[in-house]
Amino acid sequence: MNDTENWREMIALEMKSHGETWEDTADSTLTDEQLDKEFDSGYGGAEGDPFTVWTATRVYFPICHDGAEWCGSVSRNPDGRATAHQGGG
Repeated sequence: MNDTENWREMIALEMKSHGETWEDTADSTLTDEQLDKEFDSGYGGAEGDPFTVWTATRVYFPICHDGAEWCGSVSRNPDGRATAHQGGG
């Protein structure tokens, strides 16, 4: 199994699950170089750059558990929905 990914792909996947795309981005702390930097997202150690990406409705951020990395998000504004535990079980 190949765990080499980049933030652009992982953030896009999380955005898709909330009906958003990169066109919905209001701001991001990542440069294009950081977004496209390939890293091992599997267990071991955090290799992806830290980030925050904002859209009109969500805030996206990195999650790490035992070195495995992925993207999570929460509502940007209060919406009455509870946030699930982040970072694994």
